[in-house]
Amino acid sequence: MTNKSRLFNKERLEITINRLCHQLIENHNNFENTVLIGLQPRGIYFLDRIKKNLKNILNKEIETGILDTTFYRDDFRSNEIPKARETLIPFLVDDKNVIIIDDVLFTGRTVRSAMEGIMNFGRPNKIELLVLIDRKYTRDIPVEPTYCGIKINTITSDRIEVNLAEQGFDKDNIWIINK
Repeated sequence: MTNKSRLFNKERLEITINRLCHQLIENHNNFENTVLIGLQPRGIYFLDRIKKNLKNILNKEIETGILDTTFYRDDFRSNEIPKARETLIPFLVDDKNVIIIDDVLFTGRTVRSAMEGIMNFGRPNKIELLVLIDRKYTRDIPVEPTYCGIKINTITSDRIEVNLAEQGFDKDNIWIINK
């Protein structure tokens, strides 16, 4: 039997994104030395929401990039031929504060891969992690988010489904699916 429960609707998602943006502003002020990097494939949609919200609040553009972690993964050679996506980081990260943005933190392996990938673009001053959902109790690597929309207790068989309008869905909904 499958059980599907809504974690976020459009209104709750907007409130959460607004809160996360204000937390970022508290810690990074004017973002002079801070960049945001969204992780492919789904973190880039969440990055867009964060970037738009910050622009509305601060009335300025924040430097952003996108990163595909395919070739930095520890299981890269054990899987079938991976489908790589675009990486676009049009700046060096030397001495910058980098905020990695993804929708769901699960095992921590993607974030570990992202940190390795970011090092190819320089040596950051600091790396932080912002996620919409932190799936507690499923971590393989000791990674914790600096900023988090919601922490939920999950088991490995649970699935989180993030449906954003930017991805082609009619409306924003985020679900947890228990099997």
